[in-house]
Order: sequence, then structure tokens, then C-alpha cells
Amino acid sequence: MAANRRRPIALAAACATAVTLGATALAATSASAAEVPLTGYELTWGIKESYRNYVTGMAAGAFTPEGGAAQAKDNGVFTFVNGAGSYDSEAHTVALGFEGSLNIVSKPHGFELALSDVQFDSKKATVTADVTKAGTTQQDVPLAEVTVNRTMTDMATELTKEAGDVFGSSAYSGAAGDPLTVLEKKTESPDPTPSDSTTPPTTPSTTPSTTPPVTPSTTPPGSPSTSQTSEPTEAPSKGDILYGTLGWGVKQSFRTYVVDGVAKGKITVSGGAEQASGNGTFTFPDATGTYDTDADTLKASFKGSVNFKGHEDNGSYGLDLTLSDLKAEIDGGSGKLTADVDSLGEKSADVTLAKLKPKSADLTAEDDVITLDDVTTTLTEAGAKAFGGFYQAGAELDPVDVAVALSEDAELPDPDPTSSSGTGGSTGGTTGGTTGGTTGGAGTTGSTSGGVTGGLASTGSDVPVGALGTAAAAAVAAGAGVVFAVRRRRTTNPVTDAAQA
Repeated sequence: MAANRRRPIALAAACATAVTLGATALAATSASAAEVPLTGYELTWGIKESYRNYVTGMAAGAFTPEGGAAQAKDNGVFTFVNGAGSYDSEAHTVALGFEGSLNIVSKPHGFELALSDVQFDSKKATVTADVTKAGTTQQDVPLAEVTVNRTMTDMATELTKEAGDVFGSSAYSGAAGDPLTVLEKKTESPDPTPSDSTTPPTTPSTTPSTTPPVTPSTTPPGSPSTSQTSEPTEAPSKGDILYGTLGWGVKQSFRTYVVDGVAKGKITVSGGAEQASGNGTFTFPDATGTYDTDADTLKASFKGSVNFKGHEDNGSYGLDLTLSDLKAEIDGGSGKLTADVDSLGEKSADVTLAKLKPKSADLTAEDDVITLDDVTTTLTEAGAKAFGGFYQAGAELDPVDVAVALSEDAELPDPDPTSSSGTGGSTGGTTGGTTGGTTGGAGTTGSTSGGVTGGLASTGSDVPVGALGTAAAAAVAAGAGVVFAVRRRRTTNPVTDAAQA
């Protein structure tokens, strides 16, 4: 059953087969044929949450996106659009430039700057931008080093020395930035027209499909033709959850505070929970519970736990917090997230940590999977107490992602392949050797975390379909030899503590 839950692996295998079919075409092209054009991408990055809070808070300033760029509500992250560039199918790297600019102004603190021509290069593992200050523009300033992963989502970032200069404080240099995501903006396509012929072609088509299969074939060799197999029965509108996952980072600034901040501590996951590389978010597995898509309700419990330790003094910790037995409950357009809390040995069961607000009040299933992405998560009074008053009630925590299966054959979205679990993956100066993964130490995370050095795929023809989109993958399979250059550009200090929050 586990094999049925890893859709991206099946997609990569399908595309690897397509590459094999296109080997003849590839051989006929020049070395430059490895570059495939990419268009229609978006880059989302918040720079650093504490910097945004400083600008709009203490500095009484503002962020103003222009030229198609946008900022999420409640002083959220920034999105730059119309990314164009190229994919190197041999090195499995991308280089993309994005449209849109961001003006950052504070009259009380006397600064005004603008970021434009934002670029992401997975080979160099950097994000750069043109920076304009005091009427002078400096091009291609490296703002952050990026821990690249295969899907190009929630990639950990580390601010550079240059970023410290740009944003007005040396304390930002080497600090963890917000996660960075680069994704193809999906467009709706019309339903394909059914073919009148039921006879399969006798030779492979030389024109690759731009839409690879979304599910692998489950029919073993020698079995009757799949055309004679009946369609799978849809799951009922209500019933029991068979399995599933909950993704949550608690709060990015809290993870940074524990590992890279003054707490000088570590984060340990256990009981099947995993943490993404680069001090990333957590995944809690093995969901059980019930759902009702007619009533728009869902109740799910998840296994695994996460422990935060910090402020060590002679073997004792001033911070020792464990969250376990996480539960998500959704009722229409609202819900709650609860957990068992153990803080310095004081245990409390089913503490309501946060209020949940899904994007839609309608609970729907697709391919027998209910998926809730980027559920807004707001800290409660009880949650604030659980965190020792570190944050006030009403603070926005990291969003929650829930995916639960309603049938045995349902396929869940694949978790981050760079996550660390029982092998004790580590980030920073401490290597985890305990049960579950450990992120710890006061060190930093470089661009080679998790064994990835800018490449989006680890071997040969393993085309990163999820990151590149189906059209680009098909172009690689066909041996398209188009060279598409990266789009180029068109012819006073914050409080140090804010940078470390």
C-alpha cells in the first residue's frame, strides 16, 4: 500500500521512460540541447518574518509591491511572477528570472529601498535581486543561499552578508530567512477529446504527451487488458479515514530561535514524525478518524511527536517542550488544532493550540483524498501558555497541510524527500543520533544540506516533473534543443534583536 502513496516517484519513473524513448532525438542534438525553456513560474519568499514585522511595526514603514508582484495578507510573504528561464536536463538545474518589484520605505527610520529583477539559480543555490538605494542600483545582489530540494518548495534559506547590508543590520548576515518556493503557475486546460479508435498504435508516438499519467498502472504483466477493468468505486461521502499526514512547522521563527538563536538548542522528532531538511517543517503520519463531505466535517488524529530543547545550564534545560498526539478538527470554514503538551515535565492533554481556518468551507475529496493546503493557523490563549508566553494569543503560526486517504488505493501527496527521520538527519553543529531525527546546534545550513548541491534530481534521467511542470518534462523527453537564456534586466538600522527573533 505504501507504493500507492508516492505519486511523484511514479511520475518521475514515467518521465524517465519517456526520456528513454527520446534517446535517439537527444543524441542528434548539440550540447546546448540540454537547455529547455521554462515560462510561467512564480517565486514566493518572505525574506524574513522578523524583518517584515520590524518594517511595519517599530519602523512604522510599509512594503509596496509593483509590476505584478504581490504580498500575502497580514504582512505576509511576497510573490514575484512570470518567471522565465531554462532547465538543464543534464545537470538537473534551473535558472529563472521574475517580474515585479518591491519597495520598502520607512520615513521615521529614514530608509527607502527597492528590490527588482529577482532571480533564482538552483545550480548556484542562490536568490539574487537588483537593489536600489539612495537612487543607486546595484545589480544581482546575492540575498540568500538556498538549500535546494527536488520539488523547489519550502526551501530553507540563509541570508547573506550582502543581505545584512541591504536590510540595515549585520545581525541578518547568516541568519535563517523565510522558506523559498518556486512553482509553475498552473493553467486550466480543456478536457481531452476521447479518441474514436480503440486500437492502440503499433509504435511509440514521436510526439510526447504534455500530460504524463497521474497514477501508475497497477495491472501486473499477463493480467487482462486495463480497458476491460471496471472503474474503481468512489469512496462514500462519509466514513473512516484510512491513513494520512499532517504537515506543520509550528512557527518558523520559533524553530530558528531554538536551533540558531539564543536558545542554542535542538529539535528532535520521534514516533514516525519527520522534519524537512534545513530546520524545516514537520510531518506527522498515520492519520485515523472520520470525515463527512456532505456536512463538511473532518476529525483526524496523527502519530509522532516533536521536542524542542534549549537554554541548557549544567545539563538542565530552561526550554523543554514536547508536542504529541496532534489532532485536526474541521467543521465548515473553521476548526482547531490540538495536541498533548509536555512542558518541563508538566503534562496537559488535548490542549487547543490554534484555531484553523481553511481556504474554503467546502470539504471535498478528489481521487479519494481530502487535501487541505495552507490552512491559516492562529495561536490561542492556551497555545500561548504552552509556548511559555513566547508568542501572544492571536499570533499567526505556520500554516497546516492535511491530506487523508478515504480508500486503500488512494495516493497521498509525497512528503518532502529530503526530510529526516529515523536515521537522525541533522542541521547545524549537532548530528542527531537519537530515535527520530534531530536538528540542532548553533551552526548554519549551507546549500549542500541533505546531499543536494543545486541539482533538482539525483541521478540521470530522473526528471523533476513536480518542479518543472509536464510541458518542460515532455520537451526533455523529446530531445528539444532550444536554448532559452535567463531573462535579464530591462534596457537608519533595525534593532538587532528583531533580526534574531
